[in-house]
Amino acid sequence: MGDDAAVVRAGGRLCVTSVDAMVEDVHFRLDDGSSSPFDVGWRALAGALSDLAAMGAKPGEAYIALGVSPRAGEERALELMRGALELASRAGTELVGGDVVAAPVLTACVTVVGWADAESELVGRDGARAGDLVGVTGKLGGRPSRPIPRLEEGRVLARGGAHAMIDLSDGLAADARHIGESSGVCLEIELEKLPLGEDVVGWEQAATAGEDYELCVCVAPRDAEAAAVVDVGLTWIGRVTDGPPGASLRHRGRERRLQGFEHSW
Repeated sequence: MGDDAAVVRAGGRLCVTSVDAMVEDVHFRLDDGSSSPFDVGWRALAGALSDLAAMGAKPGEAYIALGVSPRAGEERALELMRGALELASRAGTELVGGDVVAAPVLTACVTVVGWADAESELVGRDGARAGDLVGVTGKLGGRPSRPIPRLEEGRVLARGGAHAMIDLSDGLAADARHIGESSGVCLEIELEKLPLGEDVVGWEQAATAGEDYELCVCVAPRDAEAAAVVDVGLTWIGRVTDGPPGASLRHRGRERRLQGFEHSW
């Protein structure tokens, strides 16, 4: 518990499993036109696969439990599944089962299973060390409707010696703090160095928007060159220190108090 995915031994290999849920009117809205059912299905699977990417696991199988409301109906449910199937095909994942039930709102609960041959192939959140560089893949803040989980990049970074990694589902401001707290160190982030997504107006949006599904990684300086070969690019945005566990977000040396998405009940 506490990492992006659970790891158990299975038949001599390591089975890496993540469960992710998307609920209408909580995670998405259909009636205002901001999301299509196809996008919802894509994003539901992308969120779960992004957890495997953050662990450095190779994707395997996926299962979807679909709750269909009377308002959604069969047509929207089928479009949602088409979105998930399209991403599964692109991501090398087999959608092999699930369930369909009646529900008060449209809901997609996705379970994904990834694989590794040895513990050394996987990366958690708790290994960051003082002196590490902090980097992020791709661009931040854009919240694409059809994000691409960084599965290959996660494996490249794991093989390149990453000490800690997390996917940016709640926004860098929140997720950097998760690494710091799990590792007992402080991630000092220089906000002016953040790579901005298209149409992102500034570093605050880039640090807090959430649902980037990029990766934040901590690596030793000696491994920086090997880590930087990821196809989507890696931007160095800070350093790990022995400070209070968590994250320190600074813009041109001045501390900034920012929060990403906070789960509430």
